[in-house]
Amino acid sequence: MRTTTSWTLVAALLLSGWTTLPQAAPFTPARDDEVVQRLPTRLDAATRQQRARLARDPQQLPLALATARAAIERARRFGDPRELGQAQAALAPWWGLADPPPAVRLLRATVRQSQHAFDAALTDLEALAADGAAPLAVQAQAGLTRATVLQVIGRWTEARRVCESLQAARFEPLGTALSRPARACVAELRSLQGEPRQAAADLAALAREAPQDRWLSLLRAELAQRMGDDAAAQTHFREAAAAGAEVYAVAAQADWLLDRGQHREALALVDRGDTDSDALLLRRAIALHRLGDARAPAAVAAMKARLDAARLRGEVHAREEARLALDALNEPARALTLAGENWARQKEPADAVLLARAAVAAGQPEAAGPVRALVREVGWSDVRLSPLVASTLMKARP
Repeated sequence: MRTTTSWTLVAALLLSGWTTLPQAAPFTPARDDEVVQRLPTRLDAATRQQRARLARDPQQLPLALATARAAIERARRFGDPRELGQAQAALAPWWGLADPPPAVRLLRATVRQSQHAFDAALTDLEALAADGAAPLAVQAQAGLTRATVLQVIGRWTEARRVCESLQAARFEPLGTALSRPARACVAELRSLQGEPRQAAADLAALAREAPQDRWLSLLRAELAQRMGDDAAAQTHFREAAAAGAEVYAVAAQADWLLDRGQHREALALVDRGDTDSDALLLRRAIALHRLGDARAPAAVAAMKARLDAARLRGEVHAREEARLALDALNEPARALTLAGENWARQKEPADAVLLARAAVAAGQPEAAGPVRALVREVGWSDVRLSPLVASTLMKARP
């Protein structure tokens, strides 16, 4: 989501929500007045007043929608899963309905997507696609979110069709707020289906239209990384993760640095960000471990506790668990099991690289078979995969 999620273009229209990561380990305080955790203060006076008004009258649909949207936006920006709970709470009167108002259904799908409940999210999104009475903006947003989910779970052809359909004439009244993310969506999927150079050209054209769009910078960075253009990747990662960036962009640049052995730079980057975010705490633990820093054991243990607590709550974040096992706990066999579990749920580039890395590390090259099959099937090009796939093929030969 990316845990997370390859792109989250839904932010360009109405709202967005992507990565949700685990919270702290369960703890029962000894006294009612004992402080369990000090949470970051992110709510301004207007937001607190908004929540207070909704608490007094929870049936106010417009206020509930506004409150939920704001909470989802904070969850996306800060990587804080507690905000997704706030969004669900705001929508409580309608949450369990089989046929809620279209705007509620859209927000419910967004929260479910962020929580990796992909099937439930798709059920809501497909219902919206079939609802001709839903507002045009809601239908468009539902289409973008649906394409996101389909891409994450590896149904790329369907995702591309959805994005192409959003460029139909009936959506023209929504202007560039829809057309740009829809075009970027097609370009991103094109890049995964054997057309990386054309995709790069398409994204560059979009960036000329919207030079300040950090999300486009991130898409270009990730594509440049897959194509092996390190200079372009470095430039675009820096653009995407500049001061004030969302958690996912910072985590993506941190991964770029970690991949190149620039562990101190990665550590400085994540320490600059929201240190309460699990996405950044994971990268921090890995960087400290690779540096042999005395703080590493505590950081790794804290991250493992959060992931274990998530499992107890029924939340599965297998990608993060596999990363921790492979890159900080020296448990390649367990990492491979988790990477396989993750691959069964989502199939983004990072998931493929993780499964192949774990297969090599665990000495079980045959486990990378699904990645090799996907590369052959769709013509996917990723320089990170080439040596890994070659290695697993060589080791798999009798």
